[in-house]
Amino acid sequence: MSIRDKLEATASVAFIGVAVLLSAALIKAYFLPTPSRSIPRAAIAGGGGTSLVGASLKDRIPGVDWSKNGRTLVLAISTQCHFCKDSAPFYRKLEAQVGKSLRTVAVLPQPVDEAEQFLKGEGVRVSQVKQATMGDIGVQGTPTMLLVDSSGVITKMWVGKLQPEQEQQVLTALRKG
Repeated sequence: MSIRDKLEATASVAFIGVAVLLSAALIKAYFLPTPSRSIPRAAIAGGGGTSLVGASLKDRIPGVDWSKNGRTLVLAISTQCHFCKDSAPFYRKLEAQVGKSLRTVAVLPQPVDEAEQFLKGEGVRVSQVKQATMGDIGVQGTPTMLLVDSSGVITKMWVGKLQPEQEQQVLTALRKG
């Protein structure tokens, strides 16, 4: 075997190895779900990585009367988020099981008419739809659910596409109030 043949064989093996690694990375990034975090490290802008629990949304979402609402569930979602779309059956379940005792506000970065069309298409009913960037309300990823008290303070939060046991924890927390 000549030196040229050895170089070609080595180059072919290296090329195949790089192609396999790149394919694995792309499959992991685009096709395998990332686990949701039940205790997120999201932060209010400039908050240094602390949880949103205890933060106020009072002036962050205009047009929401927190005191009139009592407890409010804020759905921070996007029409462009496939995890938000995948979470729609759970949002319908929430509305069916605790909807009458809880106000729900959907906050999306898209225009309100586009957001309402998205929610209607998914069969998700909410009390109000608001447009805001996720950064405006301190949310770093969608979907995020925020349970807010009558003074506009976040008391609980859940991030990501929830697993069935996490969904049950949300339902239990919402029924308690």
